[in-house]
Amino acid sequence: MSTAIAPAPSGSTAVTPATVTGGRHVVVIETLAEYAETLEAVRQSGRTVGVVPTMGALHAGHRSLVERAAAECDVVAVSIFVNPTQFGEAADLANYPRTLGSDLEVVSGAGAHLVFAPSVAEMYPEWPAATTTTVSVPALSRRWEGASRPGHFDGVATVVAKLLSTAGRCRAYFGEKDFQQLAVVRRLVRDLSLPAEVVGCETVRDFDGLALSSRNVRLSTEQRRAALVLSRALRAGAWSLSRGECDPSSVEAEMVRLVADQPEVELDYAAVVHADDLEPARSCASARPLRLLIAATVGPVRLIDNLGPHGAS
Repeated sequence: MSTAIAPAPSGSTAVTPATVTGGRHVVVIETLAEYAETLEAVRQSGRTVGVVPTMGALHAGHRSLVERAAAECDVVAVSIFVNPTQFGEAADLANYPRTLGSDLEVVSGAGAHLVFAPSVAEMYPEWPAATTTTVSVPALSRRWEGASRPGHFDGVATVVAKLLSTAGRCRAYFGEKDFQQLAVVRRLVRDLSLPAEVVGCETVRDFDGLALSSRNVRLSTEQRRAALVLSRALRAGAWSLSRGECDPSSVEAEMVRLVADQPEVELDYAAVVHADDLEPARSCASARPLRLLIAATVGPVRLIDNLGPHGAS
């Protein structure tokens, strides 16, 4: 079933389930079979496909992904699916915001042509029973978020593999804000030879430096103010590296010290890692690219952020 929604921006090309036509509307697709058929029709017409996998509750960061996809691809498909297999806590899944109506407005205004919004039953016919087949990328999943949220990246890898294999040949856009997730996706696409080119896009931040996240809406005013210590700690770590600090433990200690001054923030980790494999860096003098990672709980919300060694988002 497909449903026409708000008009796409002037000059964009509408997508219908069977063909690409001149009508100007965005289409909502609810089944895997129709999603695959529609995108294959796009390619058969000689056009390129960009996909933006999301869990909805879209903000300016997601919008930037869609806008970049629209600038680089002929047709853009945004998936909106709150994936239950990547949540460790039932309460976290239940509390995750679901805002499909406003999400459709965001993607339409950003240049998307279609939205794939499947039900849980469509993606996992046996749910809530565990799926028999899962995708795991253990080398990149065992540390950091993987250690704090067991099974999380298996859920991410499984749903992304399913989405990308269904979408077919495409460019797939992911934000660097979830840096470990991006690394996991890059590896699974490479190892499974999926027909997708993964494009990492810079983190989008609010005016005060807080990385945009769908979870930010659950922070109180005071908690949000306290959460700013995460981006401050990352910038301090990046500044130390830019000044020639070669000992990762010293950089990490500086980040930990800053967060400790904010009692409302419970730090999980602050680390300097190699950007390619996410292993802890032994020396900052290495020629291998580095990344600073941080994660903490603020009130009821777990927040993550990261930064390049020269302050690049």
